[in-house]
This record gives sequence, C-alpha cells and structure tokens, in this order.
Amino acid sequence: MAEVKASMAGSVWKIAVSVGENVTEGQDVIILESMKMEIPISAEMAGTVKEINVNETDFVNEGDVLAIIE
Repeated sequence: MAEVKASMAGSVWKIAVSVGENVTEGQDVIILESMKMEIPISAEMAGTVKEINVNETDFVNEGDVLAIIE
C-alpha cells in the first residue's frame, strides 16, 4: 500500500483517477494548483486506487495524504 502525498501546499485542481481504477507507476493521480502553476502528483507504484481523500478545489498542505494505492 502506498500513500500519495502532496509535494507542496496548494489547491486540488483536478483528480485524474477514481476509486477502483488501476494505475501505473508514474501516472498522474492528482493535479495541484499553486501560484498559477499546475503540479502533477504521480503514483509511486502500480496498483488500484483504494481511497481518494480530497475533492477538487480543496486546499492541501505539504505532506497531506491525497490518495491511497493498494
């Protein structure tokens, strides 16, 4: 199991996957927006998305767990 964490503070601009979806290592899972820049957050391992802990437009801090991949 792997936690997908925010690499910096920002707003959730787009959630690119859904619960139950299979993802590959390096696939974009969530895209944050900070200072008018889009920051993709990628899966660190292949697996199935078990949880998504945020909604689009939510503000997150660095280190927050955005999703869980199993």
